[in-house]
Amino acid sequence: MNAKTRIGPALQQAYLETDYQVHDHRPFVLKIGVASPQLAQLYRQHGSTCATFLTACNPHSEAVDDVENLAFQHKLARELTRLGLTFIPGIGQDSQGQCPGEPSYLILGRALDEAKVMGTQYRQNALVWCGEDAVPHLILLR
Repeated sequence: MNAKTRIGPALQQAYLETDYQVHDHRPFVLKIGVASPQLAQLYRQHGSTCATFLTACNPHSEAVDDVENLAFQHKLARELTRLGLTFIPGIGQDSQGQCPGEPSYLILGRALDEAKVMGTQYRQNALVWCGEDAVPHLILLR
C-alpha cells in the first residue's frame, strides 16, 4: 500500500475488497489484481486497450445524500458523453455487503494520466484502472 497517501489502511483495504460490478449486457465483476476475460472481450469489441472504473459519488469518501450523489453521477455522465467516451454503468459494492454500493461507470479508452485527472476532478480518493492485460489496479489519488 502507498505509505504517502492520506487514505487510511482500513479504507484502502475496503477498496481492495470491493466488487466492481459492470452492468453490461453480460454483467461481470472486476476484482483488484485479477485478470478479467470479460473486460478483455469488451476491449476487443470496442477497440480499446484500457478502462477506468470511476464514481462521482461521496467525494473524498464523505457520505452525501442520494440526491447529491445522483447529481454528481449525472454530471460525470454528461462529461463522458461530451468527450465521446464509451462508458457502461456499474456499481462498486462492498463484497461483505456492509456498506451501500456506489453507482459508477466503466469508462473505456481512458489513459491512466487522463483517468487520474478525472478522478481528482470528481474529488475521489481512488479509482480502478485496467491496462492492456485487463487486470484491475487500485490507483490512489490522495
